[in-house]
Amino acid sequence: MIETVVGRFAPTPSGRMHAGNVFAALMAWLGVRSAGGRMVLRIEDLDPRAHRPEATRQLLDDLRWLGLDWDEGPYYQSKRTEVYVEALRSLKERGLTYPCFCTRAELHAATAPHASDGTVLYAGTCRGLSPDEVARKKETRAPATRLIVPGEDDPAGTIAFYDLVYGPQREVLAHSCGDFLVRRSDGIMAYQLAVVVDDALMGITQVVRGNDLLGSTARQIYLQRLLGYDQPVYAHVPLLVAPDGRRLSKRDKDLDLGEIRAHDAGPERLLGRLAATVGLAQDGEEVTASQLVSRFSWDLICTHAQNNVVFEA
Repeated sequence: MIETVVGRFAPTPSGRMHAGNVFAALMAWLGVRSAGGRMVLRIEDLDPRAHRPEATRQLLDDLRWLGLDWDEGPYYQSKRTEVYVEALRSLKERGLTYPCFCTRAELHAATAPHASDGTVLYAGTCRGLSPDEVARKKETRAPATRLIVPGEDDPAGTIAFYDLVYGPQREVLAHSCGDFLVRRSDGIMAYQLAVVVDDALMGITQVVRGNDLLGSTARQIYLQRLLGYDQPVYAHVPLLVAPDGRRLSKRDKDLDLGEIRAHDAGPERLLGRLAATVGLAQDGEEVTASQLVSRFSWDLICTHAQNNVVFEA
């Protein structure tokens, strides 16, 4: 029996989508629709600062305008705290976590190297605290919670997987991140835990996202294994950058959909330009999302894969 491909959009409603967000959403949608699969929409509003109903409504309207429909959802992470708490409880009961009192400044001042994606390699500062030390520190600071990763000589800490775009990947957690956060000090669940729980409970089998999240994948696979979840297939697509090499950003209003929709009659021009960056359309061609379904293949995306793709206004 052939398994149905189940993919997802998982945007954060922190501002108007820009062309880079649209590109990742388009690749996720095409990956599902070209396989006759099912698309889930999940709003990643874990952080209270992302609880912006108007931004969420605008995001949904933009997806519809683009022709990127979905079959299930939207689900809201802000309403799913109980399932994250249960997963964290399971990890704690097995002795796989510990409280961490390190401040952000202390982490960034540490001598441990940082990964290329900005991840701090945690030195394990709080791993060996005694119960008395933990109790004393809790009097002045609420702790975060970290997950223990295996040592560098433990095979369980080496994560290997195949990415549909970038091919074989291998990461040793002790070298790339160390013990990582599963709950923040303010009580909000960390992205790594929440996304793993959501993908598993929503039956996601294919995760498509920007290659800036490639470095998160090994941590998520490790969590999946600990929690007994199936591992989805991953595909990380190139990021779009401005001609000066800057990553497109919601904060900078780079090519956001508000500007694009104000000046273009429809989505076909934008979709055509995005599709052309990975060989799905000819330069200057205007297309709808549905017209791209029959053209899509991961092999084609692989031949155009690079870390960044220049995209001009």
